[in-house]
Amino acid sequence: MRLAKLRPEELDDDQRAVYDAIAGGPRATGSAFRLVDDGGGLEGPFNAMLLQPGLGGALQELGSAVRYRTAMTTRAREIAILTVARVWRSEFERYAHEAVAAAAGFTAYELNGLRSGDGSAFPDPADRLILDLATALAERGDLTDDEFASARDALGLPVLFELTTLIGYYSTLALQLRVFRVAAPGSLDSAASATEDFS
Repeated sequence: MRLAKLRPEELDDDQRAVYDAIAGGPRATGSAFRLVDDGGGLEGPFNAMLLQPGLGGALQELGSAVRYRTAMTTRAREIAILTVARVWRSEFERYAHEAVAAAAGFTAYELNGLRSGDGSAFPDPADRLILDLATALAERGDLTDDEFASARDALGLPVLFELTTLIGYYSTLALQLRVFRVAAPGSLDSAASATEDFS
């Protein structure tokens, strides 16, 4: 790891406000993955948000909005997030959101499909559309005219806006996780596993 965990007793008032918003906010209520380690440090991308609380606070608030204040279903959201994790080879995102997806009822077959990019695990047209759109956005950063029309007609422009925001947000986190070499809890090699292929 390139960034040591910042402990609660080391934080100034601005950092503590961001810490409390993450550790005590909506993410902490029934989280399927651990947000705080045994020493009180924030897990995953949240620790780095404390470095610059003005920006980190805004980023965590965007993440909270993406997770809890959109019209996207939990199923659609987790398909999209795990697609970003696959494209970016982000171990922490995969660890965290496979737990969220499993708690939401995803099967092992579906999780394996998301890990490998196998669309056949999602025969439902609504699931497949989200998977295809998320893949296009995460891999190419754009939609063709046909893809855009399909998304507009099936989802509506407000949900398409939500989806593009989600892809951008989780891609930002994946970049930060990679640069700071943050692996999933329990990983033996943080630097390598932060960028390893999941195959």
